[in-house]
Amino acid sequence: MKRQAYQPILITDAPRSQDDQLSSRQKRYVLMMSVRVACLIGGAILVGVDAPLLWLWLPLCAVGMVLVPWLAVLLANDRPPKEEHRLANRFRPRHREEPGPTALTAQERPHRVIDGEP
Repeated sequence: MKRQAYQPILITDAPRSQDDQLSSRQKRYVLMMSVRVACLIGGAILVGVDAPLLWLWLPLCAVGMVLVPWLAVLLANDRPPKEEHRLANRFRPRHREEPGPTALTAQERPHRVIDGEP
């Protein structure tokens, strides 16, 4: 296995630190949960004042209170995307100039000999 030469990382190419990622995910989670609290308070106020179109606003608030926590947890556990070069070779088609081993007949295929004695 060949070792790759050391490639220095440019500061502009360096990924964000784990602490930075964690703090941004925490801020996003708190913001989304505050939206959930706003939906709860808004729904309570709409019921209290007997607002017009209550049949429309109340389900919207309920959907917000149910979906926002789910999305908040998904986004809080999200991590940055993988680097592109890690998967670049996996999806690139392979070009063969000579026929592969499956294109040869059984007699034409090279035989592997395993010798039991050294």
